[in-house]
Amino acid sequence: MAIEEVRDRLTRAAKALNQSGIPYAVLGGNAVAEWVGRIDKGAVRFTKDVDILIRRSDLPAVIEVLKNAGFIFHSTLGGDMFLDGADASPRDAVHVIYANEKVRENDLAPAPDVSDSEPANDFSVLSLEALVRTKLTSYRLKDRVHLIDLLDVAAIDASWCQRFPPELASRLQHLIDDPNG
Repeated sequence: MAIEEVRDRLTRAAKALNQSGIPYAVLGGNAVAEWVGRIDKGAVRFTKDVDILIRRSDLPAVIEVLKNAGFIFHSTLGGDMFLDGADASPRDAVHVIYANEKVRENDLAPAPDVSDSEPANDFSVLSLEALVRTKLTSYRLKDRVHLIDLLDVAAIDASWCQRFPPELASRLQHLIDDPNG
């Protein structure tokens, strides 16, 4: 049931944004699931939240569009999100990442622009290279697991290291050399 609720949340938000013409891209675990699923549907890992990339200048329009789709804008010190209804918790939200801005002050790189995306079945998804860059930048445990998933289905490999600055490339090489460590 939880998987269906997350997928419904993603689909409703994406449909509203698609109909409005506001540029966006799905990133995070749902984007990883999209890229992994293109190669091996059985290797797709469930993710609990929905992350969208938008331009900060589009936020007022996104608030209006998603409000009409049943979402409630909520801002906290942890970031901006759209709760899925009045009784929803932040776990039941669409989390906002702002294009061309650092998510955390000490991040090595800012988030990509929404133009670095492509159409998927029901939504616009971050390009694979931009997605890998965001995962290498964040590099939390779940980001490393997502990168290992992409490595496991051969969506990315050692040749990808040359696409990134040295510090990001070394993170990817570390996962290739020792995916368990």
